[in-house]
Amino acid sequence: MGAADNQQVPELGGAGSHAVPRTNKFSSGKLTRLQMVDDEQRFSDKLSEYMQQRWGLADAGFDYNVVAVFGSQSTGKSTLLNRLFGTRFDVMDEGQRQQTTRGIWADRGTDAMPVLILDVEGTDGRERGENQDFERKSALFSLAVAEVLLVNMWETMVGLYNGANMGLLKTVMEVNLQLFGGSQGSKTLLHFVIRDHVSSTPLANLAKTLRIDMDRIWMGLNKPEGLEDAKLGDYFDLKFSSLPHKLLQPENFEQAALALRSQFVDAKSSEYVFQPEYKRRVPADGFPRYAEAVWEKVVSNKDLDLPTQQELLAQYRCDEIAAAALIPFRAAIDALRPRVREGEIVQGLGEVARTARSQALGAFDDQAARYHSEVYAKKRSAFVQTLDGELHALALNQVKNALSQAADTFSSQSHKALEKAESSDRSFSVVVGAVRKRVSTWFNDLVDSLTIEGAEWTLAAEVKQLEAMLDTITAKLREAEMERALKQLRRQAQDTLSEAVADRLNNPDEAMWSGVMAGFDAANAEAEQQLRRRMDMAEVYGGEQRSKLQRALRSGVWEDMVRALKEEVADQMVLLKLRSKLEDRFRYDEAGLPRVWRPSDDIDAQFAQARSAAQALLPLFSRIDTSASSTLPQPVSAAVGTFFPPGFDVERSLVLISASRQRELGKRFGREADALYLEAKRAMVTTQNHVPVWVMVLLVLLGWNEAMTILFNPLYLVLTALVAGSAFVLHNLRLWGPAVRAVGGLVNVANDHVHELLVEAVNRTDPGRNRDAPAEGRSRRQARSEEIEMDPLGDSSKDSSVSRSSNSSHSISRSNSSHSISRSSSKSQLHT
Repeated sequence: MGAADNQQVPELGGAGSHAVPRTNKFSSGKLTRLQMVDDEQRFSDKLSEYMQQRWGLADAGFDYNVVAVFGSQSTGKSTLLNRLFGTRFDVMDEGQRQQTTRGIWADRGTDAMPVLILDVEGTDGRERGENQDFERKSALFSLAVAEVLLVNMWETMVGLYNGANMGLLKTVMEVNLQLFGGSQGSKTLLHFVIRDHVSSTPLANLAKTLRIDMDRIWMGLNKPEGLEDAKLGDYFDLKFSSLPHKLLQPENFEQAALALRSQFVDAKSSEYVFQPEYKRRVPADGFPRYAEAVWEKVVSNKDLDLPTQQELLAQYRCDEIAAAALIPFRAAIDALRPRVREGEIVQGLGEVARTARSQALGAFDDQAARYHSEVYAKKRSAFVQTLDGELHALALNQVKNALSQAADTFSSQSHKALEKAESSDRSFSVVVGAVRKRVSTWFNDLVDSLTIEGAEWTLAAEVKQLEAMLDTITAKLREAEMERALKQLRRQAQDTLSEAVADRLNNPDEAMWSGVMAGFDAANAEAEQQLRRRMDMAEVYGGEQRSKLQRALRSGVWEDMVRALKEEVADQMVLLKLRSKLEDRFRYDEAGLPRVWRPSDDIDAQFAQARSAAQALLPLFSRIDTSASSTLPQPVSAAVGTFFPPGFDVERSLVLISASRQRELGKRFGREADALYLEAKRAMVTTQNHVPVWVMVLLVLLGWNEAMTILFNPLYLVLTALVAGSAFVLHNLRLWGPAVRAVGGLVNVANDHVHELLVEAVNRTDPGRNRDAPAEGRSRRQARSEEIEMDPLGDSSKDSSVSRSSNSSHSISRSNSSHSISRSSSKSQLHT
């Protein structure tokens, strides 16, 4: 230790800033650091003593954390730890660039921080030269025991392979998986601290580059059996921070260091690094033994031996050659990849893939075969896996498209073939099998064209997948064929049942339901016979499946019959049937002749009998009577599960008219029946209002001479015929009202004309008297002519015709009165 024991830790931020305490409360003024592993790879036997006496962590249980630092030599790892945790690790003399930390040193953070810090010897030191055995073992040890591994690097190292220690990280991560991958139940946080960040490149971009490098390293690891699909995130979390240049930007450096320290101190911070998932679940008193056991396992592992420079060169050059060979390979494949992803089946894809693979392998072999044989063989195997992996993915997409097209083609062509073969006797297997053979042959030819000789992958699973898909589609086709058969058979049975139901319910009698059920039995038997034939053609041989289809057909035929019955017993249809029954019994006699009611007939008794007969049909229509069926089990509830499918509600389907509907229909029918009864009563009263016989005899005796005169006088006979004919026409056309009004109007016009003639005669004798009489006569005549109108034909015009006739008669009376007055005045004037 020497002079390093007395080295002081500089304060952060200068005056006024928060400083990292210089002393450890457990040190009592003495240095508390311990060289856990010396440069001869010997593990210290004083770790347990330091844990208990110097650091006070032995009784911490699980409440402690372990942090280690990893990085190249002379990059300021020890300085970083001293700034963050207040430790006193030796730092490099700025006047000399030489190795400071040798082996692995441990110390506890200040301010009672329950954190154990491991300062690991830097990598790539000139002191060890090409012997990188210790740095690999120390890095692996740090990964195994530390919860947080600080990866210290300069900004200029980002993007470099060796400078950023990516090769070393790859090796230790690979061995870490082999040694501890199956048993380690916690993650490790890799916290990359980028030093001397003075460029304009954002930290996010630097972090992105490092993430890509870590992902590439992980993908290139040789993972042990059972961990082939393990992901980087399953074992490591990545975090990134940066610090400004310590000499060029001292104040910014100190501030950034304080901010980074808060991530290890402030448990409430969102950036707090000591998360539960990083815990190793090793109690503090058992940590010394645990760390020693891990070191022994690391030291005894032969996989950490350094490869020779030739091997390193071979690995580097093989990776470069493989990357260069992948460029034309991917160019050829990427040209076809979009078309395949869009669902197209690219013709000649297999030939293009084989050519591109052969050319890529040839280019790799020509240049890489000169290097280390073992490295070349290993890298070639990895390169072949990369090529075959991309080709396999492309071929799988092509096959996926072919599977989709094959399924669609098989389904559509099978449907068409089954429709064409419906009228023939070709079986289902013959029709569908022919289509299946064509589709399978096309698909197998496509798969053969994609096969690559020497590739470790095959498409046998996809061929089996096609067979499974075709089996599924065949089952669906068979099911669809049977559903179509059921629909056709139900439609045929429905046509037969609808006619039979309508005929029986339009002529109801006591044998009505017997006829309906006989029609159902016949239609169902015919449908079942056709169904058995269709099932044989579709190769439906399973007993349970056949029974299921038969029950479905029976329930469908039954539902169609019930639907037809309900249409026939709709409200208007039932009322029509009841009225028809009433009229047949009431208006017609037993011989089917219309009744002519006489006063001697007992119309009330006949009506009561007819109404009772009609009302008796309502309960008959209300419920289906299945007792006469020869196929339905009795009672009908026993048919569920045997004749009908399980769960079929046959009892509910028997009810056609509910009790409430029966009452409502009975009331409505009663009102219609009453109207028919009143009509018959009025007809009887009309037949009773006839002229007595003695009146007819008296008219003949008294009018005999007048009748003879008319018959034997041609003029009277013609006039009588004209009058009788006119009266007949007026009566049949209901023109009596208009005729009366027309005659009244003519009479008014004649009266006005006579009045005018008399007034003119008076004016000739006395010109000065009644000078305005002609004008008054004309206005009266015009007014009366306007009253002459023709009302619409029909009974509705009778009242208006009579009123207008009465008005005309009043006008005529007034005219006659005025004429009489005029004549009287004229006579008095003449007398004078």
